[in-house]
Amino acid sequence: MSKETRGIKENQQNQKTQEVIVRFDKVSFEWGVNKPILNEVSFTIRRGTKITLMGQNGAGKSTIFGLISGLCVPEFGIINIVKNVSIASARQVIRPNQLDLTVREFFERCFKSKVYNIDPRIDDVLEVVNLKGHTKVHDKIIRTFSGGQQARLLLASALIQNPDLLLLDEPTNNLDKAGIAHLTKFLINYKKTVLVISHDAEFLNTFTEGVLYLDVYKKNIEQYAGNYFDVVQDITTRVEKENMKNAQLQKEIQAKKDQANVFAYKGGRLRLVAKRMREKAEELEEEMVDVRKEDKAIRPFTIPSQPDLIGEILNISSFTTMKNGKIVKRKAQISLNKNKHLLLQGPNGIGKTTLLERLASGKADGEKVSEGIRIGYFRQDFSTLNFEDTVYQSLSGAMKEGGERLDEEHMRSVAAGFLITGEFIRTKIGDLSEGQKGLVAFARLVLQKPGLLILDEPTNHINFRHLPIIAEALDKYKGAMILVSHVPEFIKQIRIDEVLDLEK
Repeated sequence: MSKETRGIKENQQNQKTQEVIVRFDKVSFEWGVNKPILNEVSFTIRRGTKITLMGQNGAGKSTIFGLISGLCVPEFGIINIVKNVSIASARQVIRPNQLDLTVREFFERCFKSKVYNIDPRIDDVLEVVNLKGHTKVHDKIIRTFSGGQQARLLLASALIQNPDLLLLDEPTNNLDKAGIAHLTKFLINYKKTVLVISHDAEFLNTFTEGVLYLDVYKKNIEQYAGNYFDVVQDITTRVEKENMKNAQLQKEIQAKKDQANVFAYKGGRLRLVAKRMREKAEELEEEMVDVRKEDKAIRPFTIPSQPDLIGEILNISSFTTMKNGKIVKRKAQISLNKNKHLLLQGPNGIGKTTLLERLASGKADGEKVSEGIRIGYFRQDFSTLNFEDTVYQSLSGAMKEGGERLDEEHMRSVAAGFLITGEFIRTKIGDLSEGQKGLVAFARLVLQKPGLLILDEPTNHINFRHLPIIAEALDKYKGAMILVSHVPEFIKQIRIDEVLDLEK
């Protein structure tokens, strides 16, 4: 092949790589009546790029995925997707109506038409997500998998389609260290286009080439080039500059208004000068920048413990784990009193969530919660929340569980600290984003005042700006606490008194 021919082919390949495969042109979208989510959003996604979709909980990130996938239809604007571009999406959670499917049935539903001899393809994709099972894995029921294993199945359900555009919504939720490492390696080597929603900064920075930043207040998108940390730093620097500029303008505005008041008081021709001063102040006010409000984190908070906690709160003398598909019973000597924090460790599928569920139910063999202890349970799938309740009903119910009469002012104050204000207080739990459900769950814990706090992956779906505040609250919690988390940086910020490793 000649240099000229090679050059033409390389140029053609570069052009194909740079091709815009998704274009949003002034797209607007509303949920229901008077609930605008997007307002004239415009951006492009080029073939072969790996992009992060970033924004506050509830900003509309999952809605963007729905619009790209065709599950949602815009109110206004145009969405152009290149013809024959295949799209696959890995959702955050498995739908309830899919939990009783077998693994084979679950993957068969990923395709519009029947795929013959699908088992080898399932084996290949389970290898990619590091979810190897025994030979009967194809007939295993989805419900029997752990939360982390279900997260891997969701990822595999998108990968098995080998799409041109891969949409990943919080793919690291519930994944252990090994699972995140496998996913990261796969994405680095994936030659096609990827759009990812995630709050895991370290994970994102390994492969991100650009960021789409969704502003929850302006309801539009800003597009940035560069890796994740660079973009976050750019945004932080911009906010600092905007705040400095506004502070300076505010001083000038106040000075002009003060001068205008002085001249107006003196009367005569000076009133004209006063008028000009006010006009100048108005011009300066127009120059003030609308600093991005969505960078605000939740307020610092504490989770009050149940009063009058005395003696042993929890005792674990034995527990069961899963090893090679079999149940194994093990002995333990765990005793938790007031102000003691236990970290539960182990890989996906070993039985951490099952152990927490048994403890929360109070019916476990070998595990005993003392009588009268109020349990606050943060489940990774938010199934402790009634999705048909409004936020108001959920929080008022938690207050009653905490032994208090309904104090609406206090309840609304707690909710506001978790950015739950205005229309959201009357919104059904099921209509909230996953991140907002997480914040409601934390608000409930504050109002419940538990004696035993059980937390199963509390960082799932939560904006990274909130995590240090949540970690501080857990660190200071005065009751007994059991924590499961696969996020080392989060765990490091919390006082841990004892570790129970289910694998060892």
